[in-house]
Amino acid sequence: MEEQILLRITGEDHPGQTAAITQILAKYDVQILDIGQAVIHKTLSLGILVRVSNNNSGYMMKDLLFKTSELGVNISFEPVSDEDYEAWVSRQGKNRYILMIMGRTLSAAQIQSATKVVSEQGLNIDAIRRLTGRMSILHPREHERACIEFSLRGTPANRSELQASLMSLSSDMGMDFSLQEDNMFRRMRRLICFDMDSTLIQTEVIDELAIRAGVGDKVKAITERAMRGEIDFKDSFTERVALLKGLDESVMQEIAEQLPITEGVDRLMYVLKRYGLKIAILSGGFTYFGHYLQRKYGIDYVYANELEIVDHKLTGRYVGEIVDGRRKAELLRLIAQVEKVDMQQTIAVGDGANDLPMLSEAGLGIAFHAKPRVVQNARQSINTIGLDGVLYFLGFKDSYLDETAQQ
Repeated sequence: MEEQILLRITGEDHPGQTAAITQILAKYDVQILDIGQAVIHKTLSLGILVRVSNNNSGYMMKDLLFKTSELGVNISFEPVSDEDYEAWVSRQGKNRYILMIMGRTLSAAQIQSATKVVSEQGLNIDAIRRLTGRMSILHPREHERACIEFSLRGTPANRSELQASLMSLSSDMGMDFSLQEDNMFRRMRRLICFDMDSTLIQTEVIDELAIRAGVGDKVKAITERAMRGEIDFKDSFTERVALLKGLDESVMQEIAEQLPITEGVDRLMYVLKRYGLKIAILSGGFTYFGHYLQRKYGIDYVYANELEIVDHKLTGRYVGEIVDGRRKAELLRLIAQVEKVDMQQTIAVGDGANDLPMLSEAGLGIAFHAKPRVVQNARQSINTIGLDGVLYFLGFKDSYLDETAQQ
């Protein structure tokens, strides 16, 4: 006859502890049914569920007691009946989700609020891990960030309600979140498409051009209404471009060389290229600036709007089809088709109303420091930290990123 026993080992962490314990388990030909370990501030928490012969279980536990005493850690034993074990196994087939919460720092109140929402939806937390490095108290670094990943099991009572509750928490408590199904696509993203203005760069280039043309206030007012979705993008675009008539072409180079790059873009682009993702800019801005960023970061595709220039002066007109919200979603699908990428493997990141179609179309749509209407309609958002927060949504840990930077 055989029985199941759950072993719980806790105490100060030292190298070799797991090896010493499993050496004893091997001596008694134990079958390991489950195992998990975590270390928090040098404190070990190791759990092992074993199946062992009734004839050997007493001797095994005696040897483990002596060994753990020698190692300076505590051990407890809990019998698990066949019925309890089978009930536990039957729950393993349920749906799985990954919830990430993120901010400059994370408080107990923020974590409690998120886990309460999860519990109310009938989901169980299987595992928790920290993706960001440990913060220094004495020497805090610039642009500090914290990200915690929860592995969830179960089926939400109401998926839409769960999403809405998390989005509300994001706004009310100043934290970001991502809720994704834990499937193979989450681990195999291959194409990422970015808006440019107010996403990759911290400005709207058309506003910068307008300032040089002496019509800054007029254009900015139209831009803000368009980004909030209050007026049609195409109409607003045509109206704004017309106000730039007569501006010298050389101004674009001056602006390009002074573009305020968004926090985290350098790190994000390096890692994306390092891991082989295809990168695209799909922008309602202008190709001149998109190509500037393309050369800087090795971006694979740039689709934006082309300003008409005659005799080195802007004519107040544009060339070709306007890249609006509909066109962005269309280009996302086209690039995915060209690269032979499943749509579930795509990511889209943007801030404005004209980004909503591609955010909805992508396998992972992320609203970045977005306008209220965009945040309300997005499935996940980043509002508290830089653009490299996208990497945590892809499952990267700071330890991976540090290793990548050193290579």
